[in-house]
Amino acid sequence: MGGGGGGRSGSLGDTRALEQKAKEILKQGESSSKNLFISFAYEDVADVNLLRGQAKNANSDLEFSDWSVKEPYDSVRAEYIRQKLRERINRCSTTVVYLSPDATKSKWVKWEVEKSLELNKRIIAVHSGTNPPARLPAVVVENGITVIPWSKLAETLNNP
Repeated sequence: MGGGGGGRSGSLGDTRALEQKAKEILKQGESSSKNLFISFAYEDVADVNLLRGQAKNANSDLEFSDWSVKEPYDSVRAEYIRQKLRERINRCSTTVVYLSPDATKSKWVKWEVEKSLELNKRIIAVHSGTNPPARLPAVVVENGITVIPWSKLAETLNNP
C-alpha cells in the first residue's frame, strides 16, 4: 500500500554518478578560483571596494580575502591585528597590493608585503587606471614586485 518507490534497481548507481559529477565540478572550481589577500592603505578602502565590485560584476574567478585595519599600527591591539593578518596571508595563494599615494606611506602595507615575502606568497602590485602612482612603496620597488593595472590582474594570475 501507498509508499511507492520500490522497483528501481538503478537508483543507487545514478546517485553515485551524480556524486562523482559534483566532485568533478567542485574540483574544477577550486583550481580556477584564486584566493587573494588584498593589501591596501585603509584610506583606499572605497577604491578597493569599487574594484572588488567590478571584479564580481565581470564574473571574475577571483576570491578575495582581506582584513581591513581600523586601528593605528602602533595601537595596543597591533600584535593581535598582525596575528590575524598573518593567518589571512597564510591562507592565500597571492597577495595583491593596491598602489596609491597612501599605500606608499602605510606601515601596514609594508608589513603585509614583508610577511607575504616571508611566507613565499606570490605578490602582484596593482593600480587603478592606466598609469601607476608616481611613487611606489619602497618594499615593492626593492623586491622587484610586478606592477600592473587592475584590469590585467585576472590575466596575470592565470599566467604564473
